Amino acid sequence: MVEGVDIMVVRELTGGIYFGQPKGIFTSETGERRAVNTMDYSETEIDRIARIGFETARKRRGKLCSVDKANVLDVSQLWRDRIMALAPEYPDVELTHLYVDNAAMQLVRAPKQFDTIVTGNLFGDILSDAAAMLTGSIGMLPSASLGSHGPGVFEPVHGSAPDIAGQNKANPLAQVLSAAMMLRYGLNQPQAADKIEQGVVAVLDRSDRTGDIYSPGMRLLGCQEMGETLLATLQS
Repeated sequence: MVEGVDIMVVRELTGGIYFGQPKGIFTSETGERRAVNTMDYSETEIDRIARIGFETARKRRGKLCSVDKANVLDVSQLWRDRIMALAPEYPDVELTHLYVDNAAMQLVRAPKQFDTIVTGNLFGDILSDAAAMLTGSIGMLPSASLGSHGPGVFEPVHGSAPDIAGQNKANPLAQVLSAAMMLRYGLNQPQAADKIEQGVVAVLDRSDRTGDIYSPGMRLLGCQEMGETLLATLQS
């Protein structure tokens, strides 16, 4: 676990190589199978996620790093062109660019340099999981899926963990922090979000831990006990 890291990864979710056409496994005239996936982004798609990236950075520390592979991919060159074209609309946000391979290395080497990262679907999928482990557990990471209009879906980055279902072992903090994210980014209630986040920090500062983030000398709690401890902290 790395202390003092606060990174927001803004990942485009509805385009890119996961949805581009053509896609599939085809059989050639020689009988050999060939698999194809198409990385595809339009200016409209890039502009949409770029604006969310800039606006998110504005609500944080004012630093936005756009991650692409513009030295190799034409799609990434268009991505970078559009990010740079929108940057003058956000003069209060410091914009930088990294190639995805360097960004992955920098997340491991010096993660505190990052504030907000904006990137495409494939790169965001990989980098967000790498960033999640900087906290020591994916049980600590909130996330949101946001559309252009209307409410978003706020949820932990982890799945349902069926292997520990009903055992009172799960870490509830990612779910709680997802509620804080909803308050901050979905409902424009930053003070309420601050209170929840400060409560989580206070609990962790007392060395209260669920099993996924436990170390010797700390107080080991189950899922229910962690929730009750956090609630008591917030009420006090």
